[in-house]
Amino acid sequence: TWKWVVGPMFLYLCERLVRFWRSQQKVVITKVVIHPFKTIELQMMKKGFKMEVGQYIFVKCPAVSKLEWHPFTLTSAPEEDYFSIHVRIVGDWTEGLFNACGCDKQEFQEAWKLPKIAVDGPFGTASEDVFSYETVMLVGAGIGVTPFASVLKSVWYKYCHDATNLKLKKIYFYWLCRDTHAFEWFADLLQSLEAQMQERNNAEFLRYNIYLTGWDETQATHFAVHHEEEKDVITGLKQKTLYGRPNWENEFKTIAGKHPGSRIGVFLCGPEGLADTLNKQSISNSEADPRGVHFIFNKENF
Repeated sequence: TWKWVVGPMFLYLCERLVRFWRSQQKVVITKVVIHPFKTIELQMMKKGFKMEVGQYIFVKCPAVSKLEWHPFTLTSAPEEDYFSIHVRIVGDWTEGLFNACGCDKQEFQEAWKLPKIAVDGPFGTASEDVFSYETVMLVGAGIGVTPFASVLKSVWYKYCHDATNLKLKKIYFYWLCRDTHAFEWFADLLQSLEAQMQERNNAEFLRYNIYLTGWDETQATHFAVHHEEEKDVITGLKQKTLYGRPNWENEFKTIAGKHPGSRIGVFLCGPEGLADTLNKQSISNSEADPRGVHFIFNKENF
């Protein structure tokens, strides 16, 4: 038995040593941004840190807990000179981080007063393959929208730098959430992308659909009154918010009809139930003919 155990244990110890060494490297918080609904953005720098779109890191703040590590998806693009995470305050640890960063105070916080942060990573996810396709479907549910902030930012940087060499030609983005106000920072990102695409006369490059799955009668009345306005009353975007859940069979058939003979990447960050639905639709809407349309499903669950 020991012959089978020694090898894996040696590799495990090596991996733990590498992770310990990486976690000891100095991390500098360059900026803390407070977003609505108790969400903070930490922008950081670390020597030798390299990332790809959609990856995640583990974060430890000794001022809050000397032992706890928490995973966060990177919301910055590889082209930016910093890496960032968005943290929503929903528990004791995130509340402690919020206070340690001085976000509970009104006065300006000096940089040297910010807490020390340890970072382990980045670690890969399925979203890294998004640039391998000409057409992609990105589906984010709730907080699962965070990996696509990195993807959409990186797509924009690549598009601005050299659009002719960018293999990715069309993005269908779906965002399912119970309350868009909790993720206003992401709506701001979409607003910026929407405006910049229109300036370049390529508004069709990114097609997005926002589905609100939870609302009350008062909200519904307010939405109905303002439905005819140029911009959406919730997000401020030109694309109006939809209510309920998407009809995935219709969505897949429509996209398949628009892109015959293509390999279409389907990327999900969301719950397991939605993953099963999208996987079944990807299989049923892919053609047996190798020259036909094929949906390639990729997922990460939470």
